[in-house]
Amino acid sequence: MMVSPVGEHFNLSGHSITDLKVALLLLIAHPVDGVNDPDVLAINGASAALALSDIPWNGPIGAVRVGMVDGEVVINPTRKEMSSSTLNLLVTGAPHSQIVMLEAAAENMLQQDFCHAIKVGVKHTQQIIQCIQQLVKEQGAAKRTVQKLFSAQAEIVECAKQLASDKVCAVFADFSHDKISRDEAVNKIRLETEEQLKEKFPEAESYEIMESFNVISKDIFRSFILNEYRRCDGRDLTSLRNISCEVDMFKTLHGSALFQRGQTQVLCTVTFDSLESSVKSDLITTAVSGIKDKNFMLHYEFPPYATNEIGKVTGVNRRELGHGALAEKALKPVIPQDFPFTIRVTSEVLESNGSSSMASVCGGSLALMDAGVPISAAVAGVAVGLVTRCHPEKNGEIEDYRLLTDILGIEDYNGDMDFKMAGTNKGITALQADIKLPGIPLKIVMEAIQQATVAKREILQIMNKTIAKPRPNRKENGPVVETVQVPLSKRVRFVGPGGYNLKKLQAETGVTVSQLDEEMFSVFAPTPNAMHEAREFINEICKDDQEHHLEFGAVYTATITEIRDIGVMVKLYPNMSPVLLHNSQLDQRKIKHPSALGLDVGQEIQVKYFGRDPTDGRMRLSRKVLQSPATTVVKTLSDKNSIVMGAAIPESSSSSC
Repeated sequence: MMVSPVGEHFNLSGHSITDLKVALLLLIAHPVDGVNDPDVLAINGASAALALSDIPWNGPIGAVRVGMVDGEVVINPTRKEMSSSTLNLLVTGAPHSQIVMLEAAAENMLQQDFCHAIKVGVKHTQQIIQCIQQLVKEQGAAKRTVQKLFSAQAEIVECAKQLASDKVCAVFADFSHDKISRDEAVNKIRLETEEQLKEKFPEAESYEIMESFNVISKDIFRSFILNEYRRCDGRDLTSLRNISCEVDMFKTLHGSALFQRGQTQVLCTVTFDSLESSVKSDLITTAVSGIKDKNFMLHYEFPPYATNEIGKVTGVNRRELGHGALAEKALKPVIPQDFPFTIRVTSEVLESNGSSSMASVCGGSLALMDAGVPISAAVAGVAVGLVTRCHPEKNGEIEDYRLLTDILGIEDYNGDMDFKMAGTNKGITALQADIKLPGIPLKIVMEAIQQATVAKREILQIMNKTIAKPRPNRKENGPVVETVQVPLSKRVRFVGPGGYNLKKLQAETGVTVSQLDEEMFSVFAPTPNAMHEAREFINEICKDDQEHHLEFGAVYTATITEIRDIGVMVKLYPNMSPVLLHNSQLDQRKIKHPSALGLDVGQEIQVKYFGRDPTDGRMRLSRKVLQSPATTVVKTLSDKNSIVMGAAIPESSSSSC
């Protein structure tokens, strides 16, 4: 195992309190150096600051980033090390080896390797916590005593329990309820109970009345799970909700899928575009994250109607950004690196009753396979919940708990954890644990990973019945990419004056053209028809003409087609693109404008042909060299036997096409 330089600040062996203070100052004041990511330092610095203050909290906590480079665990890897790491795991720990937060992206990592990385990370968080605790002993302030707000009186809670307990139990025991009917039934009991409580306790604050009902409702819900191993929808603790999948929903889309799990339903679509359409990061983002171009994106939408509400749609909020980022992390490891398109997956939540982000992973995987993206394996995600019973006399120590597979929205709300994990049949690609307790033991996390792994494989079996592998070919109406070779001699004609031909090609056909090297161009077309039109356009521009009959050093009759300040545009044959004959090659004398020589449009002049410039492909012509004493013979394209006397080759910059 390796520990990067940032991690060395947390090695406690042989350090004095002064050394520890310096270490904490480094944590708090460490600049963004472009080598180490600042997020881990920010967490530890904030933890140290809170611990030293008089603000009451359940800390301190410690955080480390865990990477995996060449099969070896690296603690707090640098950005360079992270570029070759198959794991990006952020572990935040509490005292006694408890876990507060986990967030990870992995390259399809095996479960045993992933669990090992978590254990190593937790071990190093304890070193940071010990460091902060020792500093607090020397410099810490006494914590303030804060009066607990919004807590109901025990007398009111007991009365609410007598009034509503049986009714609430009946609702949670009725497995025929769905999300809406259950909420409506509980809300009806709430309103009745609150009215009765207001009559008995007229002097009580409104929040005390409301909180009293919330306390007994939550306790009843949790007791069903803890004592009777029952859930409000009738499932046992490890069962999945009913799952249905469908692909190819809309023929005109590049890829589409509908994934439904219980009352959570998402519609995922896939759109392709050119690689030039990838997201280009600004300079600051590139400097901090190291990401320049991003050609795979997942856009997550959670409109109000997904929860039977009418609300204002104000754009993407933090929740949508977070869930979309998690689903994107889960799918990114299976996307091929050499795919010729930029991919955008859109996940629209049509209905939600828990775990819509993991449903987006499943639906996104199906849509990618429907679009013909050769992903390395199908990906599925599931959320595992937690309900605990804590010992009242042992500082909140967990004495009993239940893990719930595929949680409902109400189980997330009334539970203690939302543990989201995604991956393939082989391993794990993403994980995020939202923990509502001051910390949970490592043992519970390991069990949650195992339970999620079993559920994930079951979901993948269901998904495989709809589509087991990516389509061998993309849809007929999908985009096309072709590589076109344009000889150097025709490149100027292909691009056109000022890029005119290239702009016209893109405007008329909708294609995107990018240059790969001197002679190769990549053409992206949104449809096969657009590619067909672009191919005809390019062939017309670059078709063979009479230029291959021109002989190096021969003299030809050219017709002036345009007079410019810097020279004249001429043609050597009718269907030729006009070539610029620069003022410097018009006459032995130095002239500022072609009118000085009495030249006019339509006039024929004699020019000498010197081939094309090997660097830029421009045609080289000169009239000036014909005024030298050397003997010349004027050639026509039909005269193949004339004798030509040589002359000096003009400068390559003298004429262009």
